[in-house]
Amino acid sequence: MTTETPSFTLPDILRQPKAEVEALQDRLLQTMVQLCYDHHPYYSKLMRAEGLKPDHIRTRADLKRLPPSSKKEFLADPEAFRLRPEGLPGNEGILWKVIYTTGTTTGKPAPIFVTAHDHFAYMFAFQDRRELVGLTDADRVANLFPMTGFPMGAFSRAADEAGAIGAAIMFGNTGRTDSMFPVNRSLDSAVVAIARHRATVLWGVAGFVRRILIRAQETGADFSSVRMVMTTGEASSPAMREDFRERMRNLNCADTQIVNRYGSTEQGGTMIECCEGSGFHSALPDQLYHEVVDDETGKRLADGESGMLAFSHLNRRGTVFLRYKMGDVGSLTHDSCPHCGRTSVRLSSKPTRTGDIVKIRGALVNLGNLKEEFDRMNGIDEYQIVVASENPSDPFSMDELVIRLAPAQGRASDMSDVMVEEVKRLTNLRPRIELVERDKIYDPTSPAKPKRIVDQRLAR
Repeated sequence: MTTETPSFTLPDILRQPKAEVEALQDRLLQTMVQLCYDHHPYYSKLMRAEGLKPDHIRTRADLKRLPPSSKKEFLADPEAFRLRPEGLPGNEGILWKVIYTTGTTTGKPAPIFVTAHDHFAYMFAFQDRRELVGLTDADRVANLFPMTGFPMGAFSRAADEAGAIGAAIMFGNTGRTDSMFPVNRSLDSAVVAIARHRATVLWGVAGFVRRILIRAQETGADFSSVRMVMTTGEASSPAMREDFRERMRNLNCADTQIVNRYGSTEQGGTMIECCEGSGFHSALPDQLYHEVVDDETGKRLADGESGMLAFSHLNRRGTVFLRYKMGDVGSLTHDSCPHCGRTSVRLSSKPTRTGDIVKIRGALVNLGNLKEEFDRMNGIDEYQIVVASENPSDPFSMDELVIRLAPAQGRASDMSDVMVEEVKRLTNLRPRIELVERDKIYDPTSPAKPKRIVDQRLAR
């Protein structure tokens, strides 16, 4: 295997000076913009409508001339975001696989086309930057993402990443498929398989991994080989991560390392914390350019300013996005990390889903703060925050805040009064408390992520 650094990147790129990384990004961007102008239905049309040619976008600064795009435009026509393969050389145009996004408003997943070029790029990056992730070729990874009726990005990429590093991987194959073939397995079978295969790393959506740990405690499973939990696809608060560690200690796990990752199927990569509270490092600065923009104007915001997180592909050939708003609010920093010294851009604040900030009874309420408080509380197996109309048949009735709780064993009797006071303190709203079974809030066989905030109000 050659030790020379490929021409498309820099050696040890996560620690290179900012100016050298930005010069590389500008060179890659020029090629990407030209390809989009020639082969990309959506961005070719957009650039021509804006009077832009490839020569107008030569640097990251010039990229500001292109209006941002979002999930709204993508879901309207996913095929329009696929770079047309005709004329692309070799494996750049060969389709390797199709994966799908989740969480769309239509309920229908949208395809993301991955060429051989894109697949190899992903594997190279995580082989080259394995130190940031913390996986080794001696690990046995438990893939705890659900096996759904469509190829979900995280489920597929877990195998890609383990393969790139040389780690072993096992599949829980939980979830649910709309198929005549009974191929899915239960949460309990996943717990048994983790113990049987002596898995060292549990990787999945935070809410599901937590249920795995809860069930392992309830059944007395041997998780002594587990050293790490990696979470992707759902935000995990510091309180939830401490809950993981406490359960891992109770299970006599080999270690209690938690790796927090932030990403999306559209990006084709993740941002990773080197340690808790460090901010999420870009692991792929030679494949992705990140910026924060004003949601209404599209104006790029400075480091430390909060706005919509957006990214642009720099070296991709399948589904390609430029200035694509991810639907999360956060801020970036280009300062070197005080914890590890890496120079790659970091998401410096915890990203907030736009749906976490909701207007209730005329006032904006950050329900994300409420989620963090629930994560911190002992005695709760599952929770859900519901905003509803007091009269379900009258869209103009008053708003109502409902907290659905699944208490841990032995805690139901004292839960309601405590919760009412805590929610009042954080939101100035008196909630209605519903005590339900935990599977009624989050069914671990479901292919979906846990829905912590649900707005059931009728359109007015």
